[in-house]
Amino acid sequence: MKQTSGEVYHVTDSERGQTLAAFLRAKLGGVPWSRVQKLVRSRHVMIHGNVCTDEARRLKDGEVVKVLEAAAAPPPKPADVRIVYIDDDVVVVDKPSGITTTRHHEEAGWPARRKQLQPTLDEMLPGIISRALAGRKTRQPRGSQASDRLADVKKPNRSGPVYPVHRIDRETSGLVVFARTVPSGRILAEQFRLHTTQRRYLAVAVGRVGEGTIISNLVRDRGDGRRGSDDSGDPGEGKRAVTHVTPVEHFGDAYTLVECRLETGRTHQIRIHLAESGHPLCGERVYSAPRNAKVVDRSAAARVALHAAELGFVHPKTGDELHFESRLPPDMVKLIAQLRK
Repeated sequence: MKQTSGEVYHVTDSERGQTLAAFLRAKLGGVPWSRVQKLVRSRHVMIHGNVCTDEARRLKDGEVVKVLEAAAAPPPKPADVRIVYIDDDVVVVDKPSGITTTRHHEEAGWPARRKQLQPTLDEMLPGIISRALAGRKTRQPRGSQASDRLADVKKPNRSGPVYPVHRIDRETSGLVVFARTVPSGRILAEQFRLHTTQRRYLAVAVGRVGEGTIISNLVRDRGDGRRGSDDSGDPGEGKRAVTHVTPVEHFGDAYTLVECRLETGRTHQIRIHLAESGHPLCGERVYSAPRNAKVVDRSAAARVALHAAELGFVHPKTGDELHFESRLPPDMVKLIAQLRK
């Protein structure tokens, strides 16, 4: 029997459409179906960095399947989501790692029972808001630079749906804003589309990262089924992506705590840009450094070490500039402490 943990497999064109169980059984040397089911259901399998507990999931060409040595942590609960700011138009929350911001298009048709097993942040938030209002636990911005006028806005007295205007990855922790009305949603979405919001991330990357700006055109498929930069030289290919990188602390030459400010906000932009520059993030399982780069991640990070530390935008109703900051979560604090040693 082959090793059944710590292995990484890339789905090829000939393997697409297979169920996760069939794929793993073949890769693991024909282990019993019960063994494969146990691996999947006990949170030992990740697809593209996300835990998958559905052995019947159909795989796509280019996806990365990893069998974990230890079971992944259980998904966050509503109590793990912190409301940073709320009024009748917007709500800003500090998202823990391990939960998707919004449901992906291909998951829209999932039955209700399956959705309940893997809820998204926007699905959980109305209930979180209701409980917070019932306990009167709403609060003003922590570390906010909001004006005094905004601080006098009447605290909301209603719950209800929220409307996503941007997203951060499942494994990424940090600040996310949702609209609480459709008009506010349109205004906020336009700010993100025009890149007028302020977003700063903290990340831990492999190697000694220097200061600089990374600019490329990102495409959905760089040729291997994954997102990446287009190197064809055709300006019409992909979407322009700009990331400003500043080293915060070097841990010898092995790792660097970096600050990334987004001028644009493309999907997986920071992860792609750092990996392609030869410095993938600790815990990265999807995007790798160029083949000629000698990069080894021995950090044992349980997830992609990326945190949305700062978020700024213009309030859609009052016109005030809001600014929020979020401290590094305990797992990244622990990782950094280990690297300092």
